[in-house]
Amino acid sequence: IIYIPQYTSLGLLNSMDQNGGSTSTSPYNNEHAQNNVTAPSPYAQPSSTFEALSPSPAIPSNTDYAGPHTFDVSFQQSSTAKSATWTYSTELKKLYCQIAKTCPIQIKVLTNPPQGAVIRAMPVYKKAEHVTEVVKRCPNHELSREFNDGQIAPPSHLIRVEGNSHAQYMEDSITGRQSVLVPYEPPQVGTEFTTILYNFMCNSSCVGGMNRRPILIIVTLESRDGQVLGRRCFEARICACPGRDRKADEDSIRKQHVSDGTKSSEAFRQASHLSQLNSIKKRRSTDEEVFCLPIKGREIYEILVKIKESLELMQFLPQQTIESYRQQQQNLLQKQSSLPPQSAFGSSSPTLCKNKLPSVSQLMNPQQRNTLTPSSMSGGLTDSKASIKSLII
Repeated sequence: IIYIPQYTSLGLLNSMDQNGGSTSTSPYNNEHAQNNVTAPSPYAQPSSTFEALSPSPAIPSNTDYAGPHTFDVSFQQSSTAKSATWTYSTELKKLYCQIAKTCPIQIKVLTNPPQGAVIRAMPVYKKAEHVTEVVKRCPNHELSREFNDGQIAPPSHLIRVEGNSHAQYMEDSITGRQSVLVPYEPPQVGTEFTTILYNFMCNSSCVGGMNRRPILIIVTLESRDGQVLGRRCFEARICACPGRDRKADEDSIRKQHVSDGTKSSEAFRQASHLSQLNSIKKRRSTDEEVFCLPIKGREIYEILVKIKESLELMQFLPQQTIESYRQQQQNLLQKQSSLPPQSAFGSSSPTLCKNKLPSVSQLMNPQQRNTLTPSSMSGGLTDSKASIKSLII
């Protein structure tokens, strides 16, 4: 004997058979279950201790699955005004709605599912640490007379269906998961969607219920025998001001994206800077290379030749000579600053010519100039770089 819980889909499917005139036997009645013990309905309860496990998974899948009929769930265009009773964010894939307010959900398939197909809506917790718990209403709303008097739905169920007398409220006897079933109806003439009106009967912030834990709503298209033909999932938040909460969440996620982009740009700049430094180090380590620089103009060429010769000869200058050169340069600058300003029509002062600093070759003694060779000049360029920099400064 198969135990059928208080809220099953027996009445739903039998009424569908009677209205449709079908002669096929419902897989949810007792006779069919007894004749097919080897292949029971996944929503029928076990008939013996051998079938101790629930056919329903302990953790329902929340992965979108279009299935063979291209099953899809969508929402109408909604507003973020504070007066809105519900709104849906396509950016966050999240529904915001007020408690016990009508929330229309659109169902669409490209090809008709088999006869007897149903639409199931089931709430589950989003985070891994809460997913094994069953989503129910808080004790306050469950025991209150408000929204409960005259209702067919059990008071503990979070999701209700409005305006459909064929809705069936299910509770798995093993996992305790609660869901609501409605028969699939094809769209009316001239429309693409089948609309189901859902109500959510407890706030997300209620203590003893969801207690601010985010939830997902899993909507599935199923055959008569419980085979999943399609699945869609979205997050839901039941709150007092859906428009305000949606706007706040969207602003927060956008700021986070901007912050992540700034961090990525900073990391890229740092990596680029390190790459440039490494490139400079590589160039500095290859002082044996010879480069050719095209020069336009004789005057510029001669200036650059003098600079080149000075750099090559700097390595042969003793430190004492370099210090003497710096002292002469300092004295010359002091003398130039102490001179009276020159008249615009006066002749140029010969003092500057007298105080002209000696060239690098003049600072070297004849013996040092005679010992210079191309090989010795190229071999000591590395050690003279520090002196060159200080001389330029």
